This record gives sequence, structure tokens and C-alpha cells, in this order.
Amino acid sequence: MSRLHTTGAVLRRHARARPYDVTLPLALERLSLAAPQPGEVLVRVTAAGLCHSDLSVIDGSRVRPLPMLLGHEAVGEVVELGSAVRDLAVGDQVVCTFVPSCGSCRSCAVGRPALCEQAAAANGSGALLEGGSRLRDGTGAVVHHHLGVSAFSEYAVVSRRSLVRIDHAVSPQIAALFGCAVMTGVGAIANTAALRLGETVLVTGLGGIGFAALLGALAGGASTVIAADVSDGKLSLARTLGVQHTVNVADPQALEQVRDLTDGGVDIGFEAAGAVAALEFTYRATRRGGRTVTAGLPHPAQQVGLAPVQLVAEERTLQGSYLGGCVPLRDIPAYIRLYQRGRLPIDRLLTHEMPLAEINIGFERLAAGEAIRQVVRC
Repeated sequence: MSRLHTTGAVLRRHARARPYDVTLPLALERLSLAAPQPGEVLVRVTAAGLCHSDLSVIDGSRVRPLPMLLGHEAVGEVVELGSAVRDLAVGDQVVCTFVPSCGSCRSCAVGRPALCEQAAAANGSGALLEGGSRLRDGTGAVVHHHLGVSAFSEYAVVSRRSLVRIDHAVSPQIAALFGCAVMTGVGAIANTAALRLGETVLVTGLGGIGFAALLGALAGGASTVIAADVSDGKLSLARTLGVQHTVNVADPQALEQVRDLTDGGVDIGFEAAGAVAALEFTYRATRRGGRTVTAGLPHPAQQVGLAPVQLVAEERTLQGSYLGGCVPLRDIPAYIRLYQRGRLPIDRLLTHEMPLAEINIGFERLAAGEAIRQVVRC
């Protein structure tokens, strides 16, 4: 194959005003897509999730090179293999991951592919791991890739190192969520926070990642799991999933409620709201000697105010978590097995499915806090 054409959702300007279902920041464009290079794969995208990481590019919190074809949480079917790809076959179902680890940098060598240096450089520049873009618009101008995937499209060319083969038995609309929400949320609890049997956990911010973290804490043997959010509807869903306690952080007594429920604070506080106030609340709700983990991505200009003496005198840990600290080839199949055995009911998090043409409606729902996880059928 030389080139094919694909229809994809392209962002050409940051920070367009809301509501997005009126201002339409993403436009469906007909693009040309180059054939995969030796280490790449052509994938027919079957489902892609709408994530706050996409929204942060749309609203300008994360400035990326434009124009850009968005979407990074996805699943698809292999259509064509680059000449150097030997371990996949046409027809395989594959989950896309948004950090295509090179396998040879210092971070990859010590088992931390989420921090891959080559991937960070490629993702930041809107390129694929092998370099450059495979996308062109109708004028022949470059369209950049989003996190090595660009999934809001009929087809995508991605690095082989961005793909994990999975069982065809998992439906695409569920499988897509394992590429970001599940990996980030469950991984943050299992890998970054290193949950131990019987520990107490607070999760602040109930989006797709926060809910996945709740499910990971329940599956991992936490003795008490507390959900915190400003939405009573989301807190109600958390209770149906098995969470023992919920706290509305708009309540002035919310912090004292968490401390009273856990004899002074939780062992693990996890923040996924992407807001400084949520992180500070979670940190204060973590006990002496506890671990506070964040996967939220507020605007880079925002700063957290913490007293260093508290970190020292109380032996606190404050740690970021990217990609859930996961090794995708190891963790995605393991998390899928837990889902198939009923231990991670990820399907409960899927609130909306829509065609690609309704993607701006979906992002307005996400920005308004009216959705947990949505997928487009590409």
C-alpha cells in the first residue's frame, strides 16, 4: 500500500470557547495517510475513548503543535504490517498505548517505559516514534499525531511499540478503555502507590481514571475505599461499585469526614481531578507516613503549596504517576483478565457511545462533568 485516505477529527486552534457542541473545535477532515514504515502498523480504529488529556489540548491547558489529529485511548484491528514487524498478524485486535516505549533508553532499560525519553520527545513534537508524521491534509500540509496514536480516525499508523495484542472476546468499546483510563487508574494504585492488603484508600476526582483507581483498590484488597467528588451522581455510582464511603468535597467538613473514617487519614490518597485544590485536599487527607499519588494534569502554570517540613517530619510521600507506572505488555493483558473474571467491572464506567461525527458533543459533555467515559465508534 502507498497511501490511503482516512476521515479524522482535527484540532486547528487551541482554547476555542465553550460550548463545544456549538463552537466545534474539532473538524472532521479527509486526510491522506502514508504506508507504515518498517517498525509501524496500520490499524483500523474500531473504538476510541474521550479523555481529559484530549480535552486539555482542546482547551489550551496542554499546548501541542497544530494542526493535530486527536485521540490516544483506542483499540483497533491490524490491517497492514511494516516490513520489520514479525509478532503481529493482520486481523489481530490491538490496544493502543500513548507512550510507545523505545526499549533502549535508560528509563526503558530499568523497567519504566512510561518515562521513555524517545517517546516523550516524539509525543511532544507530534511525531511518531520512528520520526515525523504520516498524516497530510488536503493541501499536502503536515497534520501532527497525538501521543503517537491519533485515534479519532478511521485508520491510524502507529509504532509497533504502541500496540498490545488482546483477545478478540473483549468488545472494542470496552477494550479501548484499557489504553488509558484503566492502565492509568488501576496502575497508579497497583504500581505507583503499591497498595498493600488491608490499606485504606481515598480517590479524589471521579472521571474514568478515578473510577478505574477505585476498582483497582477494591480488587487489590483495600480494607476501606473512600470516593471524593463534587458530583452526588458520581458518588452514588461509586457506592454501587462497592465503595464503602463517599465524601462530597464541596462540604466544608469533607476533610474531617475522611480523617474520622480512617483514624486520622488514609494510607493512600489518589488524585485524578486535575485541580490543585483536589490535590491539596487529598494530601491533607493522607495520614502521617502515607502516600499521596496524583495522575491529574492541571494547567502547567498552577502551583501546589505544601510545607516541606511536613514531608520530612511526617515521612510523607507525594508522587506523580504517568501511564499508571505500567509496563503495557505486562499489565494490559493482566487487567483484561481481571475484567473477564468480574474483578474489574470496567463496563460500568462507559456512559456514552457515539459516531465520530458527534465528537464535539462528547467533549462538551466531558467538559461539563456529565460523562465518565465515552467512546466514539470510528
